[in-house]
Amino acid sequence: MFKKILFATSASAASDHAARVAFNIAKSYQSDLNIFHVLGVPSRGYSQFVVDVKTKERVDVDEDYIAWVNEEIKTYYGKYLDENLNYTIDVAVGWPAREILRQAKTLKPDLILIGGSTGDEDETVYKKSSVGTTLQKVAKAANCPVLVVNRPAASFWGGVSNIVFGTDFSKTSDKAFEFALKVAKTLDCELHVFHALDISPLNSGRMLSQDEIEQQIRESIRKIRALYGERLKELSNYSMDVWEGIPYMEIVKYARDKHADLLIMAHHSRKLPSEDIRLGGNVEQVIVRAGCPVISVNK
Repeated sequence: MFKKILFATSASAASDHAARVAFNIAKSYQSDLNIFHVLGVPSRGYSQFVVDVKTKERVDVDEDYIAWVNEEIKTYYGKYLDENLNYTIDVAVGWPAREILRQAKTLKPDLILIGGSTGDEDETVYKKSSVGTTLQKVAKAANCPVLVVNRPAASFWGGVSNIVFGTDFSKTSDKAFEFALKVAKTLDCELHVFHALDISPLNSGRMLSQDEIEQQIRESIRKIRALYGERLKELSNYSMDVWEGIPYMEIVKYARDKHADLLIMAHHSRKLPSEDIRLGGNVEQVIVRAGCPVISVNK
């Protein structure tokens, strides 16, 4: 299912949870795994002097330094690298999102896998964690699904038996559903289609009555059945549910209730209000909180 995987890593403890998933998936599906590390940011323009993302030191990047970093990465992930794994290691200089997308354009992977932050937000040379601008930019532009592992609880990829697909009924969600259905069929697991009905005053402009909430829930259930019902019959086990509340909280609670091994959503499939932009959007909030890996589908 995943013939090529691009694992974007800081080669530090921040990426350890994602690394465990990346290597497990690569071995499970005998995938070609590209371990990709963005070394740092040029100190000025296209200068060869770079602020190293790990050491925070200003270094002169040449072939010898790149080779040394390559060996450091190989040593860091040594316990995962064996004769049963097809892998390559690449190192680049620049801003993470741009370099990850550039590498993806070259490799054309089936999956991009990203870990947590590059370090303390006040100290890192990138200023923000990947659950922020890097994730937003990569997920928005990537031509393949992006899997993010941000918490230790989400790092144990084993047999996938329950998948939760979160929909907002957008066209992008339709594409995410196609991917979720394909994964569920391939792995022969249950697929739970879920919609979180946003009843916050920020979304509706006012407090909804209980009758209005229940009416919208019924309408959402009918919409799920109309959009996905026939295709879901291709599976032996599936469910369809709608809960009301704050979307990202309800998605996380629902995934926990269903003992989900994987959560699939469309990334920024709708225009976000300013508050959601400040928070990073529902998908980023889910990633921060979910106890399982989260896949963002954009195209």
